[in-house]
Amino acid sequence: MKTAVFAHLDYPHARQALRVVRWSRELGSSKLTIERTYLVTSLLPGAATGAELAAWIRGHRKIENQLHHVRDRTFREYASKIHPRHLPRIMAGLRNLAVGVHRQDGHTNIAAALRRTGRDHQRSFTALGLA
Repeated sequence: MKTAVFAHLDYPHARQALRVVRWSRELGSSKLTIERTYLVTSLLPGAATGAELAAWIRGHRKIENQLHHVRDRTFREYASKIHPRHLPRIMAGLRNLAVGVHRQDGHTNIAAALRRTGRDHQRSFTALGLA
């Protein structure tokens, strides 16, 4: 990770820019993937150590993987045809609720949990504590 201090970024309260480089290898493959991510923070230089910044970035990445990736892949959120007014936000909230209920119920594979729940309509009520 590299950081750079800027006096005049075009973001309110921006103090530093960070570049994070991630290397990953696909399971069962020798293919190496390199991903570069650029971040902006309001933290003043020296306010956090490199280890603290890395932990915060990993925490954000965990949220991305556990929620947004699921919403995109399992619910195909970006392909949604629901666009009028507040409906996209309402649907996102319902998707978040579904993911949260299944995670609270101990499921790690949300797609499998949705298929299982879809086969028995009573499971939804049980998971929510309504039956």
